[in-house]
Amino acid sequence: MKNKYSLPGFLKVTAIPKLAWTSPRPLTLRPPLISFIMLATGQILFGLGEAMLIAAGVGVSPWTVFAQGMAIHTDLTIGQTTFIISAFVLLFWIPLRQTPGMGTVLNIIIISLVLDFSLPYLPVFEATSLKVMQAAAGVFITGFGGAIYLIANLGPGPRDGLMTGIQRLTGFPIAAVRSGIEISVVAIGWSLGGVVGIGTLLFAFGIGSCLSLSLYLLAAVFKKRA
Repeated sequence: MKNKYSLPGFLKVTAIPKLAWTSPRPLTLRPPLISFIMLATGQILFGLGEAMLIAAGVGVSPWTVFAQGMAIHTDLTIGQTTFIISAFVLLFWIPLRQTPGMGTVLNIIIISLVLDFSLPYLPVFEATSLKVMQAAAGVFITGFGGAIYLIANLGPGPRDGLMTGIQRLTGFPIAAVRSGIEISVVAIGWSLGGVVGIGTLLFAFGIGSCLSLSLYLLAAVFKKRA
C-alpha cells in the first residue's frame, strides 16, 4: 500500500541529472559550446534572482546575513567578508573531493556583474505583499538558475559545491542538504548581528525545494529518450 504521507517526487532528488548540455568533464578549458551557454544562462538567472531578493527589501540571502555579521566584528567590508567566506568554503571541498571548474570562477564573476547591472532596473514596490511576492519569485529564479548551471557540469560555485559534496557523502536529498546549509548559515549570521527578514527566511527554507523542483522538472522535460 502506498504511503499517503510520502514526500513528493521532486523532494527525493539525490543527484544532478545528466542532460543534453551536461559537459563530459568538469575540469576543462574547452567545454562543449552548449554546456558553456547553459552555464552562463544559469548563472545570469541565479544573479537576477539574488538581485530581485535584494530589490524586494525584505531581507537578503543567508550568506549575505553571514557576511554582514562577520563584517560587524571586523574592520572588513561585506564584499571582503563575502570573499573570505567563499574561500573558506572552498577548503571544505578538499575532504569532500569536489572538482572545481571554470564554472567555479565564472560563478563569482557573472553573478557579481548581474547584481550590479540589474539592480538599478528592477522595480521597487511600496506594498509589503508585492515585496514578499518579488522576494519569493527571486528565490525560485535563483533555484532555477542554479539547477541549469549545475547540470552543465563545469564546476559548481563554492556554496553549491559544498551542497553537492555533502549530498554525495550522506546520500540525503538535495532539498534537505541545501536547506540545512542555508538555515545553519542564517543562524550563524544572525548570532553575529546580521539582519534577518522575511526574504531571508523564504530563501533559507525555500531554496532547497526550488532547486530540487527545478532539477526534477528539467530532467522530466529534457531527459534523453533511449
